Amino acid sequence: MEHFALGHWLLVLAYLTSVVGCALGLACAVQARHAANPRHRLRWLVLAAVSIGGVGIWLMHFVAMLGFSTPGMPVRYDIFRTVLSAILSVAAVFAGLLVVGGRAKFGWWRLALGGVITGLAVNVMHYTGMSALRVKGDFGYDGVLVALSVVIAVVAATAALWFAVFLDRLSLRLLAGFVMGAAVTGMHYTGMAAVRMNMDMNAPDPAGVEVFSFLFPVFVLAAIAMAVPLCAVLMAPPVRSQAAEVPASEGEVVTV
Repeated sequence: MEHFALGHWLLVLAYLTSVVGCALGLACAVQARHAANPRHRLRWLVLAAVSIGGVGIWLMHFVAMLGFSTPGMPVRYDIFRTVLSAILSVAAVFAGLLVVGGRAKFGWWRLALGGVITGLAVNVMHYTGMSALRVKGDFGYDGVLVALSVVIAVVAATAALWFAVFLDRLSLRLLAGFVMGAAVTGMHYTGMAAVRMNMDMNAPDPAGVEVFSFLFPVFVLAAIAMAVPLCAVLMAPPVRSQAAEVPASEGEVVTV
């Protein structure tokens, strides 16, 4: 029988990690929509994808999984699949942001498609990351709860992107980070509720590494992943002044 040694502090830490990463990434996405040229726009979107996909989604999953245990039995992780889940998360978020944040002109179809892609990115990361889990036995999922986790991620991610690209006030953009953080965290714990473990005391110890053995490099990389976008956002000019620099003939800039 599995056990989630999750105190309230760990749940809060996971949520706040997601909020910080998502809010920072959404701030980069806003900068991308008002960038003066395509090259600057692409750089902002890369920073946004790293912040949201790498910190807001993947690191949140990592922090939350620190509380997962199987009492009296070891838990290991496949390093390749763990790294793959991080890469997929960043790549999928980048694809979603490229749709909704790659142009300054707002479009509802872009928002809907971007929300679906970004929401699915959360699920792709989670279930790829879960495939790296190694225990004495095996596990499956409750299909209904898996479907619910997909819906939660897509709906809340779409709402967060709408807040970020359609509303101008900083407070509302911060609110978007809390909404998207709720999407990521809610999806994670709904996905974990869907897990059905079948433990076998007589099975050999699983191959792989313990989560605490790669804890330090993960948090060093996460610190870098947050520091670079944060410095870029703080040093960037206000989005309104950037929008004023874009030639009117492009026909893309609108005031949000």
